[in-house]
Amino acid sequence: MSTCLIIDLGLIRYSAAFEVQERLVAARKTGAIDNVLLLCEHPHVITVGRNGNRAHLLASENVLRQKNVELQETNRGGDITYHGPGQIVGYPILDLAALRKDVRWYVRSLEEVMIRASAELGIAAGREPGKIGVWVGAPARSEKLGAIGVHLSRWVTSHGFAYNVSTDLRYFDLIVPCGILGRKATSLEKLLGRSVPSTEIAASLTRQFGEVFGLQMQKSSLPSLEIPALQETL
Repeated sequence: MSTCLIIDLGLIRYSAAFEVQERLVAARKTGAIDNVLLLCEHPHVITVGRNGNRAHLLASENVLRQKNVELQETNRGGDITYHGPGQIVGYPILDLAALRKDVRWYVRSLEEVMIRASAELGIAAGREPGKIGVWVGAPARSEKLGAIGVHLSRWVTSHGFAYNVSTDLRYFDLIVPCGILGRKATSLEKLLGRSVPSTEIAASLTRQFGEVFGLQMQKSSLPSLEIPALQETL
């Protein structure tokens, strides 16, 4: 069974996490490091993907400044989304050439990780035809619990998933989430009516990630990877 290193970046700016991913992707392409799963939270930020539509940004630059929300363009797939405290973000750096060269399978597998983690809490999350991500509730009225946006370069992945634990859902009102009109985001806290420790959810996501992808999960840290200049990005 192949190894996947788990690295917790804590609360980190989106731009800094992006730089870390870029360096890890380069190292993974050469085989200098094993597969990696980065876990983190971001300060308030709205990101626009490769296929993003700026019309789905509902707030002016002035409003974003007042709310201390950054706006970042990025090279992941998908439209527009929000990241913030209380949301667990996972950035897998995987070599799909050694796992399975199938982008659709990869995206569905990321969904499966979040679906299984939700089930551990008694939440019946699932997929919705024609849409990417993890949803809760009746079709056509379901709310989004987890989002996905990925990037691949020579079959090495970056970006990944965002899972709402205790996210302040009011920030999603600043956008049309993922470009889907008439749909809302939800969170574990809203669904359960109680607080849930992020450490507990991160452990569940990590466990399910290993099972879904058939990887041996192992805790690690950025310094242990010994990649030149990596620490300068933090």
